[in-house]
Amino acid sequence: MIDIKIIRENPELITARLKSRGIASAAKIVNDLTELDLRRRKLIAESDKLKSIRNTVSDEIAMLKKKAEPAGDKIAEMKQLSQQIKSAEEELRQTENDIEKLIRDIPNIQDDSVPEGKSAEDNVQLFIRGEKPEGDFKYLDHIELGKKLDILDFSRGAKITGSGFPFYKGKGAALERALINFMLDRHRNNGYTEVFVPFIVNRESMETAEKVPKFEDDMYRTTDDLFLIPTAEVPIINIHRNEIIDEELLPLKYCGYTACFRREAGSYGRETKGFLRVHQFNKVELINFCLPEQSYQQLDEMLNHACGILDELNLYYRVINICSADLGFAAAKQYDIEVWSPAENRWLEASSVSNCTDFQSRTGMIRTKRGGKTEFLHILNGSGLATSRLFVSLIESCQTPEGKIVIPRALQPYTNFEIIG
Repeated sequence: MIDIKIIRENPELITARLKSRGIASAAKIVNDLTELDLRRRKLIAESDKLKSIRNTVSDEIAMLKKKAEPAGDKIAEMKQLSQQIKSAEEELRQTENDIEKLIRDIPNIQDDSVPEGKSAEDNVQLFIRGEKPEGDFKYLDHIELGKKLDILDFSRGAKITGSGFPFYKGKGAALERALINFMLDRHRNNGYTEVFVPFIVNRESMETAEKVPKFEDDMYRTTDDLFLIPTAEVPIINIHRNEIIDEELLPLKYCGYTACFRREAGSYGRETKGFLRVHQFNKVELINFCLPEQSYQQLDEMLNHACGILDELNLYYRVINICSADLGFAAAKQYDIEVWSPAENRWLEASSVSNCTDFQSRTGMIRTKRGGKTEFLHILNGSGLATSRLFVSLIESCQTPEGKIVIPRALQPYTNFEIIG
C-alpha cells in the first residue's frame, strides 16, 4: 500500500496521478483520506493527553491515600478519564480501519517516466528485436500444430479439469519442461538464487503481494482460506515478510518456477482459443529486493535478463513501456514483452517487468537497516518468462512448410531432440 504521508504532503499531485491511472473518483478518495488522517492524528493527540491527565490523577490518588485523606472524587475522575480514553481508542481503531480500507484500493503512484495515457492504445513501443517469420506458406496455429504433431490436447485437459487447463503430450511435454529448465539455468547464471516454493499460500501472503482483497474474485481459493498462487511473485516476496534484510545482501535476487492459477472472473468472451486464455500456466518468475536508489537500474537489468531468453531463442519480440492507465495495480513503472504469433498475425504478451517500489514492502514489513534507521525496500518482479504464449510463438515461428517444428539451438541440449514431426 502507499504511504499516507505522501497523500498528506502532496494531495494535489496524488490526485492528478490517480486520475491519470483512470480513477475518476481520485479527488474524493484523496479528500476522504486526508480528513480521516487528520481525524486519526487528533484522536491520537486526544488519547495521549487524556492518558497524561490520568497519570497525574493516579499520582494524586496515591498521595492522598498515603496521607490517609479521602480520594473518592479523584477516583471518580480516574474512572471518567478511563472511559474517555476507551472511547477515543475505539474511535481511533475504527478510523484506522476506515483508512486501511480506502488506502488498500489505491494503486501505486507511477514514476515520472511513465507515459500518460487513457488506455492500452497509449502504451509506447520501445524497440523490436529479432527477425519476423515470413515464410511463403500458411502458418498453422498452435492448436493445429498441437493436433498434427500430437503434442497438445486441449480437449483432454478440459475433460480432466475444465476449459482453460492445458494438457501437454510427448515432445510437447518435453519442450515445456525444456523451456522451464533453460530459463532457470540462464537466470541462475545472471545472479538469481533459485527457489522452489509452495503453490498454495495463506491470506497474509496474498495481502503482502497486493493480490487481495482487490483481486480476490480472480483467485482460486480453498475452503480453509488458502489460495492457489496466481504467480510465483506471491510466495517469493513473502520469503522475507516481517524481516529486516542485511544491507550487505542487497540487491537480493530470486528466480523460481511455479504453475500459476487464475480464475479471471469477468473475462469471458475475450480470447479463448488454446493458450490465448488459460486458467493454469507455467512461469519462471524473477524477484529483486533492493535499496530505493537501486531500483530503476535493477529494473533495466531485469528487463534485459528477460529479453535475453528471447534473444537466445531467436524469436521476434517487442518491448512496450506501459502507460499510466494500463499499469498493474502494484507497479510504479512497467514494461511488457510481447512475442509474435505468425499464425495469429499479432503480438502476444509473454512477460511483464515491474518496479513496485515500496508498495508491497510496506504491507509485508520488508525492510533493511542503515544509518541506525529501518527503511522499506523496493521490490521488483518480472516474468522470465511465462511459457504459455512463449510456447505459441516458438512452435509457430519455428515451423517448416511441412508443419514440423525445428527446436532452437539453445534449447536442444534440454530437449535432446532437434525437431518435432
